[in-house]
Amino acid sequence: MGKNIQAIRGMNDILPDETPRWQFVEETVYRLLARYGYSEIRMPIVEKTELFKRSIGAVTDIVEKEMYTFEDRNGDSLTLRPEGTAGCVRAAIQNGLLHNQTQKLWYKGPMFRHERPQKGRYRQFHQFGVEVFGFTGPDVDAEMILMTVRLWRELGLADAVKLQVNSLGSSEARAAYRERLVVYFEQNSQDLDEDSKRRLYSNPLRILDSKNPDMAELIAAAPKLTEHLDEESRVHFDELLSILDQIGIEYEINPCLVRGLDYYGKTVFEWVTDRLGAQGTVCAGGRFDGLVEQLGGKPTPAVGYAMGIERLVALLEEIEVPLDRYRPHAYLVVAGGVEARVALAVAERLRSAVPALRLEMHCGGGSFKSQFKKADKSGARLALVLGEEEAANGTVTVKFLREDVEQKTLSLDEIGEFLADGVEHS
Repeated sequence: MGKNIQAIRGMNDILPDETPRWQFVEETVYRLLARYGYSEIRMPIVEKTELFKRSIGAVTDIVEKEMYTFEDRNGDSLTLRPEGTAGCVRAAIQNGLLHNQTQKLWYKGPMFRHERPQKGRYRQFHQFGVEVFGFTGPDVDAEMILMTVRLWRELGLADAVKLQVNSLGSSEARAAYRERLVVYFEQNSQDLDEDSKRRLYSNPLRILDSKNPDMAELIAAAPKLTEHLDEESRVHFDELLSILDQIGIEYEINPCLVRGLDYYGKTVFEWVTDRLGAQGTVCAGGRFDGLVEQLGGKPTPAVGYAMGIERLVALLEEIEVPLDRYRPHAYLVVAGGVEARVALAVAERLRSAVPALRLEMHCGGGSFKSQFKKADKSGARLALVLGEEEAANGTVTVKFLREDVEQKTLSLDEIGEFLADGVEHS
């Protein structure tokens, strides 16, 4: 026999006992975005490498070390997308979505980065992304944050995450701040780790985002970008904070929050948790007002965010959010010599009578005892027993698997009404 083929390291299978949490996240996000008036866009997984070099930044870790880049048969350099914003902007420009109009868009799918796999950080990972084009004011920034506040409530995660905000100002303000930051870190170069020394002249703002505890004191004493903002950015940020204060949204201003992508400016924010170890960011975003023009479009204000589905799923598992809605309501046990065609007909009749019913029917035969074990393992509340007597009389016996309630035998019409009532209140 040949050697078993294994999945690529850091690219994981999502198994049946895991998918209910994924479905819960995905369905909750779908419903929420529709309620806020956002439209879905679907982009290719592969883009021209130049798209990411021009948008993310040539000296970022993503472009320098993490992208999956290859030449196709025509000699073109292509890359598996490491994030979604650049592709969304490219699609919007190419298809004329930004011509004299505003857009509220969202997308979902896999992203790819070649980095050391660890819990919450994988080489293939999945994100929801939300991007808005054509709005300059802080009201849409606030809507982004309020939308995520509602999402955490509906996922049951409101107590597990905290909001951090900052402003990166204009590109001119960041350039002046960058010079002050380089001078400061040059004066303290003996305290920089190797990664920070590498970033000192290429991307010094990323030093502020270092997770090295030995540098925490040095970073805390560094000049603060919020103290060097341009007037327009300061007013924008103050108005955003005023909106959050008036609505009662709790937040922390984190002057070291800089984000890892070059296209961000003005508002940036992250939702963080202390329940997932080092990988504590579950949602992050901000303004990227210059990116559309940078990629060949007309100047267009823009803001967005992305959330990692793997981290949200891990957080749901960590705090044990119940997911009963993905278990069967009932399991049909086929006893005695009842023919499969009879049992299938009964199951289909019940599904037609109660469209929302999640009914799993036992297939493949087996003893009465073994079928009940499978019914119990399925997580269903009820076992519906169809034996020879029930089949002859047009009835079904209902056994309660999770409650101390006496079993009952009902006609097929009665069982439909009974199940409909149970589904409605489940």
